[in-house]
Amino acid sequence: MVGIDRQRVKAAFHRQAGDYDSHALVQQRVVVRLLEQVQREVGQSQRILDVGAGTGRLLAGLHRLYPQALTVGADLAFGMCRTARDNLLDRDDVHLLNSDAEQLPFAEGVFDLVISTSTYQWLSHLETAFREAYRVLAAGGMFCFALFGELTLFELKSSYRQALGSEKRGGEDRSHNFFSAAEVAAALGESGFSRKRVDAECEVEFHPDVPELLRSLKRVGAGNAAPAAVRGLAERRVMLDMMATYRREYGSTEGIPATYEVVYGIGWK
Repeated sequence: MVGIDRQRVKAAFHRQAGDYDSHALVQQRVVVRLLEQVQREVGQSQRILDVGAGTGRLLAGLHRLYPQALTVGADLAFGMCRTARDNLLDRDDVHLLNSDAEQLPFAEGVFDLVISTSTYQWLSHLETAFREAYRVLAAGGMFCFALFGELTLFELKSSYRQALGSEKRGGEDRSHNFFSAAEVAAALGESGFSRKRVDAECEVEFHPDVPELLRSLKRVGAGNAAPAAVRGLAERRVMLDMMATYRREYGSTEGIPATYEVVYGIGWK
């Protein structure tokens, strides 16, 4: 697995915070789905933490469900915190902090619900962040999250790997690898959650062509999910071959598909 440059991730989401909601359509559907899950699984919550709060869409939904709760959002990217604050100006009881999922600035047992969407796939290891979620949960609290799983963008990754392997190029595959549902479940157990549930489903969106898909990923700050930036003529040829393979193997009258596997998890403390 290619190591994740956390500073690059932080900078990308900081830059794209203002445009994020215009392009993050799958992420918005995941927010709706997770809120539905919370309504089914969670009773009354008085202290809620959203890890990787982004532009505040999930926070707004949580505030509607639990208007009396203390609601806190934490995000690594300052631009996201600023955008969320602007989007939540009419909610004085929602608090935002610029902080890291792997080092949450809270005491033990502060929250009865910790929640997160589309965040944890940008970590190299899940256990550290999951342990932090466990630590800040009160006894009887619940950890609910959604992250992108291993089948995410499989069309892009497969096409890129075929392009690397053609003509004996054999270059390094620098595309991002996502966690499997089994890895997510194992990380929950290793972090202290003895009672847990993990399942997955796929979302598909269509783009006119591969360059538009790559631009879309960049616009939501997710450029790390795509192959690294092209450097030199040889790598440019790899990218052109990748695009041709993608169109040939996956294209249709609707355009080219981009699959997102969404892994939903719950852990009880």
